[in-house]
Amino acid sequence: MIWHEVHDVIVITLPEIFDMNANLGYLTRGKNECMYEIENDIITKVIAIGEIQSLVQVSVINNKQMVVTFLKDSRPIEKWKREEIVRYIHEWFDIDTDLTPFYEMAKADPLLKMPAQKFYGLRVVGIPNLFEALCWGVLGQQINLAFAYSLKKQFVEGFGDSIEWNGKKYWVFPSYEQIAQLTPTDLADIKMTVKKSEYIIGIARLMASGELSREELMKLHFKDAEKNLIKIRGIGPWTANYVLMRCLRFQTAFPIDDVGLINSIKVLRNMNRKPTKDEILEISFPWENWESYATFYLWRVLY
Repeated sequence: MIWHEVHDVIVITLPEIFDMNANLGYLTRGKNECMYEIENDIITKVIAIGEIQSLVQVSVINNKQMVVTFLKDSRPIEKWKREEIVRYIHEWFDIDTDLTPFYEMAKADPLLKMPAQKFYGLRVVGIPNLFEALCWGVLGQQINLAFAYSLKKQFVEGFGDSIEWNGKKYWVFPSYEQIAQLTPTDLADIKMTVKKSEYIIGIARLMASGELSREELMKLHFKDAEKNLIKIRGIGPWTANYVLMRCLRFQTAFPIDDVGLINSIKVLRNMNRKPTKDEILEISFPWENWESYATFYLWRVLY
């Protein structure tokens, strides 16, 4: 991780293949997003590392440097806290991945060629917090994106912490420790099914007991990590691969049944029907080891 500090501001060196506009284009797709705010290309967000909650603003200079400014006396003093925040941002924007091989492959791929050019510098924007990624996966099951955002907002504002600054509240995703102590009745005001409430509380309890953790999953091979996630009630192959892609950073993660992926392929190939699973497998053969990036870029075509 290459970063330095100038007058309490953290400056992170960005890789050559990085375009903030492409990433902001993705980050602004949900009008009802409650985990950050974007104004004048500046992201304001609370980054929570354990008990430490820091309200920061993130901006980029010439796609070369990312500048992190601490707001509201939340400047972490100790060096390890600053390092944790830098690590979080690296995870969030997948800064450590060299995208050169992906672009080499995409240039020759009939389906990826256009999105790779159009969204050059887009990273798989991540969700570094495993509980948040799993909840987002569960909340988004079998509903449209707009409704998923409204459920997330209700959940976060019902159970999360917040930091107030300039008359606005900036939210922290609810902790698994807190949700583990609830029952589905406690979540009844949120307009989601009782089943989803049960799944989310079940996941929180697994994390609170230490049976489920990001650290342990990261030690596993892809297939084992996928199996471990699918064993959990409420997590099928789609949710597992979504989390493997956006939180655990497995490049081979591939939510093949994803509606967005299917629709994107249909649009790009001018098909009058949905592609079959076998067709998608055949199309995706050249994407080996870059399935997560290929999926992310194809999703981007639809926004």
